[in-house]
Amino acid sequence: MAREKKVRMPMSTAGLVMYFDEYKEKIQIKPEYIVYAGFGIAALEILVRMLH
Repeated sequence: MAREKKVRMPMSTAGLVMYFDEYKEKIQIKPEYIVYAGFGIAALEILVRMLH
């Protein structure tokens, strides 16, 4: 398999390490799901307040 080439920016200070190049999130959630969850929670809260 071909290896991915990563472009690295030049370091401006000595000892600068770019951790974001090596870090990969274990849980990946699409931004749309966060928006849907927010709307769902808001709708649920409105429903609870109307019934209470």
